[in-house]
Amino acid sequence: MVSEGSVVLVGGYGVVGARLARLLRERHPGLPLVIAGRRLEPARELAAQLGGAEGVALDIRAPSPLAALGVKPRAVVSLVNDPEDHLLMSAARDGIPVLDITRWTSRVRAAVLRLSGTPPRGPVMLGSAWMAGLVPRLVAMAARRLGRLEHVDVGIRFALADEAGPDSLEYMDRLGLSFDVTERGQERQVLPLTDGRRVTFSDGRSTRVFRLDTPEQATLPMVLGARGVATRLGFDSGSATWSLVVLQRLGILRLLQHPRLTPLRRALLATSGTGGEAAWLADLEGEHGRTRIEVVDPKGQAHLTAVGALLGVERLLGLDGAPPPSSGVWFPEHEPRPEQMLATLRACGVTVRLDEVASSAEVPTRKAA
Repeated sequence: MVSEGSVVLVGGYGVVGARLARLLRERHPGLPLVIAGRRLEPARELAAQLGGAEGVALDIRAPSPLAALGVKPRAVVSLVNDPEDHLLMSAARDGIPVLDITRWTSRVRAAVLRLSGTPPRGPVMLGSAWMAGLVPRLVAMAARRLGRLEHVDVGIRFALADEAGPDSLEYMDRLGLSFDVTERGQERQVLPLTDGRRVTFSDGRSTRVFRLDTPEQATLPMVLGARGVATRLGFDSGSATWSLVVLQRLGILRLLQHPRLTPLRRALLATSGTGGEAAWLADLEGEHGRTRIEVVDPKGQAHLTAVGALLGVERLLGLDGAPPPSSGVWFPEHEPRPEQMLATLRACGVTVRLDEVASSAEVPTRKAA
């Protein structure tokens, strides 16, 4: 029997979900968990490994997916795509706090519009920005010192050897489609894999990065009033990056958008799954100066995404020391306790570095957060 005080992880036995489940068990040993998904056997297997957990079958395509639980859980975490929004709206209608980390930008916008028509009776956190909202959380922290953000440039170094679940590769479906960005307070459309720039990480490795459609490019202007945001990604293999860029320039990625070609599109980013380092940086310019944020996780992007989701769960439940959010739509940018966030990242083995420049006349100061 599912306990009313349980946190339900939908897709909890997946690549990111299993890591999140283990992080929650480590940090909150008494928190009852439900591992839910289409397949009952792997859900029960992980639940048995965790202890204090249950495995259940749950179909997010059902009109009321959460009815299968039989009781009202404490919270729901969506770790799989929710194409018809049945899971999201079921939780919102029943007043169940929900964290969703799986939406690309257009679906984040659609969720905001849908929830404005049916206001949620509990808090809904849309945490689908890069690494389950970690990018906007840290940008929001820096913005407290910088004031109004003039521009945010995010550069991601993606390790091809890293492990990635099928849902995380769905952004390949967007690589042939233009998307909106905000520059100097105005929206314009750009194509993925264009407008390249070179970024150099603190380990001295230089990576060529190109435009990518990610939700923080919409939420940072919407929530923080940032006048410009650009997110770019490059692989740790320069040849892999340039192969996709060439396919974009030739128009081949757009031709591959037919649904029947989905397996071929995703095969372009097939990973070895043997493990790799996750790294990203963000250059921020605000009214009071400039800052560079650099984040490195030697355990890889799946682990870093799980850590981002962990922060979202702790925020949703008030386990970070601040009161839980009230009913309504929330974003990672609403982080109330950045010091606690940094402590959690350190505890999970994630390195955060800040290079701060208060004014153009001052020398940058580096510190590990």
